[in-house]
Amino acid sequence: MATSNPPDGFLERHFKITERGSTVRTEIIAGIVTFATMAYILFVNPSVLGALEDSAGVQLQFPALLTVTALAAAIGTIAMGIFGNVPFAIAAGLGLNAFVAFGLVGARGLTWPEAMGVIVIEGLIIAILVIVGLREKIMLAFPDGLRRAIGAGIGAFIAIIGLHDAGIVLSAPEGDSRVSIITGELVSWNTLVFVVGLTIGAVLIARGIRGALLISIIASTILAVVINSASGGDVWKPGVADIPSTWVGTPDFSLVGQFNFDFINVLGFGTALAIVVAVMLSDFFDTMGTAVALGRRAHLVDESTGSMPKLRRILLIDGLAASLGGATSSSSNTTYIESASGIGEGGRTGLTSVVTGILFLLAMFLSPIAGVIPMEATAPALVIVGAMMLGQVAKIDWNDIGVAVPALLVVLGMPATYSITNGVGFGIIAYVVIAVLRGKPWSVHPLLYGCAALFVWYFIYGAI
Repeated sequence: MATSNPPDGFLERHFKITERGSTVRTEIIAGIVTFATMAYILFVNPSVLGALEDSAGVQLQFPALLTVTALAAAIGTIAMGIFGNVPFAIAAGLGLNAFVAFGLVGARGLTWPEAMGVIVIEGLIIAILVIVGLREKIMLAFPDGLRRAIGAGIGAFIAIIGLHDAGIVLSAPEGDSRVSIITGELVSWNTLVFVVGLTIGAVLIARGIRGALLISIIASTILAVVINSASGGDVWKPGVADIPSTWVGTPDFSLVGQFNFDFINVLGFGTALAIVVAVMLSDFFDTMGTAVALGRRAHLVDESTGSMPKLRRILLIDGLAASLGGATSSSSNTTYIESASGIGEGGRTGLTSVVTGILFLLAMFLSPIAGVIPMEATAPALVIVGAMMLGQVAKIDWNDIGVAVPALLVVLGMPATYSITNGVGFGIIAYVVIAVLRGKPWSVHPLLYGCAALFVWYFIYGAI
């Protein structure tokens, strides 16, 4: 008489749990921990994307943004688990969402659907490059210092946005291109909420507490609600820092499918191409480095060859997830380094990611909470993550002026011009020019010459 498969027979066959030295219980716990660590994006992403109106006067609303943020993260993370069989989670990328909001909508005057169209295109291009095997070659075309500078520059960029959301850094009056620092209005309830949130987040991370950023957001929001209630509701606009009438709501899918490709006509082909290339490059380097780093932590990388099973499939899923982010209006989605928290709990297979993805699906019903959280409560997460990303500058060779100057232009160029595109362009052009004039033109990969030429065209003909 045939015996039936054990209850976890399918899971064992598909995810190879025992083979990788894990258990179903361990994978489930790891998935929960990963979700808790990165759930802050459910509130930070709506805060960034909902910060301003587009040229058509449309401002994205928090409940709808929370829904699509959770939806895209769920689909991408579950796909990574089922098809990639790795404990990697995916969600809207910090820095890239700021690029969409402040670079494309704010500075370029695109509508939200046009800006999301840029993300759909760049994600599809990445997916195509992975399929034909060019992604790794393009990675090798860029010097390590320039790759790290792009990541650090994005960190500086989102940190500045965090300080702006907190009211610490203000935009200068119209007609003045400078950024001004408040000198006489730092004593306010809003600033107190930001400082408390920043302190809690930084201390908890320093102590190795899981979900530190989420705890910071919750604690500072509670403080904001108490302050707002005690002051009669005068500190924040109605609905913000108020106790919601309901904690669970119906998901709002109104932003799904709200994208188009009219940005090509609005910006012109050359400028549009340069912008797509810039955001694609930042997505490129971030994902490749994150995937390999997480693979090593999960003991999935063959240290003798440096290879990881199904790496191309993992990168393909990541590229498609970026496109999905644009299609759902949640901005480009990417693999999260916070996945390391679940890996640290013993997660070794895609089952960890499936559990995390299911929790993101359930989070879609929390939309009433999103609008309650003030920007001052989410701003600390931007500043802290920015600080972490800036750490990459430590591995740049600052003794080589041919790398140091381009890297500095990238790191300072992004926050100074509120544009990832400008920072990437500054660095690439400077690197090529210095290499040629120092008598080492052969050290520059042909692809880098092509990118430099494109950005020269962009700066001359496309308004900066």
